[in-house]
Amino acid sequence: VQLQASGGGLVQAGDSLRLSCSASGSTFSNYGMGWFRQAPGKEREFAAGINMSGDSTYYGDSVKGRFTISKDNAKNAMYLTMNSLKPEDTAVYYCAARRAGLAGIGRTRAAYSYWGQGTLVTVSS
Repeated sequence: VQLQASGGGLVQAGDSLRLSCSASGSTFSNYGMGWFRQAPGKEREFAAGINMSGDSTYYGDSVKGRFTISKDNAKNAMYLTMNSLKPEDTAVYYCAARRAGLAGIGRTRAAYSYWGQGTLVTVSS
């Protein structure tokens, strides 16, 4: 499966932004998906994950209550809606897919097999 993330940009603290991840090359509903982010000088960290069917989600502590992950299998797309953005949310955001058919939600980088190219989100104070 090929992934492409989009929707990043420059916003102010407190604003909202929605990232999109489009998928091609395989049956999208067979893949659990996730969003990771990497701030300058830091390791890539888990932000949110969603299962194959899209009815179960899990969030990293730093985004819980502010970000929402969703998946539209009919459109081969995944989204990350980010509210109440903070300067510390500034990072390159990557979408990722697990190996086809794996149940559950991946919470680590090792749980994902396919990666998009990333989209930059910058939050100014």
